[in-house]
Amino acid sequence: MTTTPMRTPYRNVVVAAPVTVPYVRYSIRSAHWFLARTLAGLLDSAGLGKDEVDGLCVSSFTLFPDTAVGLTDHLGLSPRWLDHIPVGGACGVVALRRAARAVQAGDANVVACLAGDTNHVDTFRQTLGSFSQFARDAVYPYGSGGPNASFAFLTDHYMRQHGATREDFGKLCVQQRSNALGFPHALFKKPLTMAQYLNARPITKPLHLFDCVMPCAGGEGFLVMSRQRAQRLGLPHAQILSTIERHNAFPEDPIQTRGGWALDRDDLYALAGVGPEDMDFVQTYDDYPVINMMQLEDLGFCAKGEAPEFVRRHDFTWQGDFPLNVSGGQLSVGQAGMAGGYLGLVEAIRQLTDSALGHAVANARLALVSGFGMINFDRGLCSAAAVLGRANR
Repeated sequence: MTTTPMRTPYRNVVVAAPVTVPYVRYSIRSAHWFLARTLAGLLDSAGLGKDEVDGLCVSSFTLFPDTAVGLTDHLGLSPRWLDHIPVGGACGVVALRRAARAVQAGDANVVACLAGDTNHVDTFRQTLGSFSQFARDAVYPYGSGGPNASFAFLTDHYMRQHGATREDFGKLCVQQRSNALGFPHALFKKPLTMAQYLNARPITKPLHLFDCVMPCAGGEGFLVMSRQRAQRLGLPHAQILSTIERHNAFPEDPIQTRGGWALDRDDLYALAGVGPEDMDFVQTYDDYPVINMMQLEDLGFCAKGEAPEFVRRHDFTWQGDFPLNVSGGQLSVGQAGMAGGYLGLVEAIRQLTDSALGHAVANARLALVSGFGMINFDRGLCSAAAVLGRANR
């Protein structure tokens, strides 16, 4: 399926210093505050001063009207390399990818990658109103509003096409909740049973309460730098083995059943020198369970349409045969805006540097992290994935 030439390996570029600003359901603070606290956490964990950070990636829905350049003034930074990455759930991997190339090219020595959002009582409603021109002009006038309706449409179609059941989706939600119970930043603190999942109140058919991600506030971040610099700083770090990103893949599909991963996964694995069967754990973007299934298929863990059976065969808990979203994923941790696009990646870095805050996957040496973002009515537009490895694996 490879459609692009083989790319240059990420030699001597690593990712380090995973940071989370604890999530809260609602906050009166601004996105600027959560991003600033994320940066402060990165500097503290790495023992760096602000003047030593010469690259910056920023993702946030609620930073508006500022972008990354406005934030540099608020934070007192003067980077020589800057990127604003407004691609929702794909932003973490895309930030990693672009920051790594900047370090590799010598455009920056240390890149701080930050994602954070606030969640006031009316933040989600306001975000929906300005989310996209497509949604505002072509969807909302017909009574369909927000991601619940869009993912209900995609979920219903997937169920009809491939025979997925609510129990299949429920298994993912229940086992991810089990993973989240060991993660201190998860907002959901109680076990979830299959009966509770199935009997939860309906939201938009076929979605029920526990199929839908819960908005919250928080921040996530990490640093990208050379291996030599990380070693001098004494920072545990993970290797960047491969990344891909793709936008508006398969525009001819009348309804989305696949994402850009299907186009680029051969390139992803070839550059890393591994295959899907080599992964010790997987972190997929999981604002709705159907997207987990789409990623499992498109990233080569099973064939198209076979994810329901794949789910039935495997144990996705942190100590199971296929650990998936081992901190609980957004469905049990919460979705702190674009920080949700960093959640899986930050957890992967922790697992590979022996700094897990919750359950640790035994002998984890390789991880795949996948992102998916910017949903319009019938499709998500952005997909990305990365393979990370334990240093000196």
